[in-house]
Amino acid sequence: MEDKQPIQLDERIHLIDGFDLGVPERTGTYVIDEDELTLIETGPSPSVKYIKKGLDDLGFSLDQVAYIIVTHVHLDHAGGAGLLLQECPNATVVVHPKGARHLMNPKKLAAGARGVYGDSFSELFDPIVPVPEDRLIVKHDGETLKIGDQCTLEFLDTPGHARHHFSIYDPISNGLFTGDTVGVRYQQLIDAGVDFFLPSTSPNHFDPNAMHDSIERIRAMNLNKIYYGHFGMTEDVSQALDQVAEWLDIFVGIGEEAVAEGKGYDVLASRMLEQVKGDLSIKGLRTDHDAYVVLNLDMQVCALGMIDYFKKLKQ
Repeated sequence: MEDKQPIQLDERIHLIDGFDLGVPERTGTYVIDEDELTLIETGPSPSVKYIKKGLDDLGFSLDQVAYIIVTHVHLDHAGGAGLLLQECPNATVVVHPKGARHLMNPKKLAAGARGVYGDSFSELFDPIVPVPEDRLIVKHDGETLKIGDQCTLEFLDTPGHARHHFSIYDPISNGLFTGDTVGVRYQQLIDAGVDFFLPSTSPNHFDPNAMHDSIERIRAMNLNKIYYGHFGMTEDVSQALDQVAEWLDIFVGIGEEAVAEGKGYDVLASRMLEQVKGDLSIKGLRTDHDAYVVLNLDMQVCALGMIDYFKKLKQ
């Protein structure tokens, strides 16, 4: 197992790398050190061992965990919730109202992910453990959760990536945990000197109009920080939101053209990747950079969501 210490983001928030897909800096679990120890995102079940080690490195025990919040129920964000919950006897899982039934009965989620990941599914996601109903809390838009004397989190319904998606506002840092709604932050590219953010348009709830609305709602909050599901934090909020909104329109345009030509997702993914490569080349990134392994996978999944969206438009 990788030996990587939790990343300290400020005096009360750390990020544990979950090594989703076996890749560092892909997904992570945020740890908020308040009176009620709170985790945001679990990643898939293979990430749980990293969460346990990270909590131990921070000096926390599993029975101190009070809340496990998932921004949405896609398996790369919440697939490990049931497994982790089994080892956190005092914890409750917090979820969007449209996601609760999927955590209680994850068969449909698993089937959808199996369709995307095929033979790799078991290695990437098993075991998927149901969350008991009596250990779930549903939070609607505008509802809150007090986790400390000075800290009350607020939940915002933020669709676009998924209909079962909320974001979590932390008033102390004036930051928002956005899951996938406002895209992906590529740490490997940032390490190479390229600040880069792309939308996540994966199936099967992708809706560009809803995503734009969510982006603008978040922009109006005048945040100091965004905490991404993939991966880490930015304090350059305006630039990040601008980039994602711009690339969202680019991707939709490429998708519209490919669908009109009768092309499949593989051609669309290739065109999206070429567009990204062209932009990164202008920014000085070499064409054999390791980040392209992840970018290629992301464009494959994003293309699937794009094709699904345009197919539904025709119905």
